[in-house]
Amino acid sequence: MFEEILKKIGLSDKETRVYLAALKLGPSPVRKIAVVADVNRGTAYDILKSLIAQGLVSYYHKEKNQYFVAEDPEKLTDFLESKKNELNKTKEEICSIIPQLKSIHDNAGDKPVVKYYEGSTGIKTVLTDVIETCINTGEMEYYVYSSSTIKEHLYKSYKNFTEDRIKAGLKVKTISIGPGGDTKGLDERKWLSKDESSPTYTLIYGNKMAMISVDSNGRPIGVIVEDKNIYLTQIIIFESLWNSLKQKEVKIK
Repeated sequence: MFEEILKKIGLSDKETRVYLAALKLGPSPVRKIAVVADVNRGTAYDILKSLIAQGLVSYYHKEKNQYFVAEDPEKLTDFLESKKNELNKTKEEICSIIPQLKSIHDNAGDKPVVKYYEGSTGIKTVLTDVIETCINTGEMEYYVYSSSTIKEHLYKSYKNFTEDRIKAGLKVKTISIGPGGDTKGLDERKWLSKDESSPTYTLIYGNKMAMISVDSNGRPIGVIVEDKNIYLTQIIIFESLWNSLKQKEVKIK
């Protein structure tokens, strides 16, 4: 019990053992403390110096020998108060550099960011990101290359996605690759092919592109690429292909 509480206030495992050894032994040479704490002599000496600096241990010399002694346990409250003050100071320092860190973060937005997801939970995260990103950016329309072989995994992962999309007021243009597919509301659909399907379901939205497929074990996997230039390029390709296809079905409410 002692060990766990002492670790909570910031002492390492070895610091805790050395401190408790010094506390139990009373004034003792480093060699004896090292044996009881089960650390080597050099490590024990370094830790004792650290505990001295933290006000938990002191030392004195007697007949050319150096003895270490644990301070009154009441000093632990002083130690904890010191840690608290250090944390408050660190918090102030962090707050002072947040504007600079945000600037670095914002500038990093020019670099592509790739995020990988696995399983049904991961695919739901991808689909949720589509709705949230469109709402947050104000881009209330996105684009899809639909795959008849992949879309079943989408429905299993997020059954109410279409309903939530419509509720959020998001429009979608879909180019279907493979058989099936219909319109549900706030959507338009054209077919690139009804004979063969694509191994990837692709969504283009809010400066991002998400691709969903399955691995060799049939497990759904997803990737989100965040990059404005990639997004804009994909929009150009999509719109060009969209305009070249005959419109099969439209349902806008």
